[in-house]
Amino acid sequence: MKIQIINGPNLNLLGLREPEVYGKERFEDYFDKLKKEYPHVELMYFQSNVEGELINKLHEIGFSFSGIILNAGGYTHTSVAIADAISGIKSPVIEVHISNIYAREEYRHVSLTGKNCKGVLTGFGMDGYRLAIEALLKLV
Repeated sequence: MKIQIINGPNLNLLGLREPEVYGKERFEDYFDKLKKEYPHVELMYFQSNVEGELINKLHEIGFSFSGIILNAGGYTHTSVAIADAISGIKSPVIEVHISNIYAREEYRHVSLTGKNCKGVLTGFGMDGYRLAIEALLKLV
């Protein structure tokens, strides 16, 4: 089983940026924990601040991976192009948000990408990624 985690803009700053919202842990450290917890799953990680690179990654793996976990960051609320990329691929996508987007600014309450995903997890902190892995394991 192969699962790709894709993080969008500003998520390379996890552990540094707004720790009161996103926590103090770097994603790379959390990812190492996930790999240890799921040794039977081939977990891969990609992060980009560039919309087109996120779309290219979805196209690249979207027909061959068992599942995709996507945190598109701010693009969640603005990118029709990423939403279209998700709808055009076969691999199931689970959208994850570290913070509860519904408890934040009103413009964050709308996810353009979520409607094309198998499910959405929001507000569980970094543990949302683990919950998404568990969901994907049940789908396959």
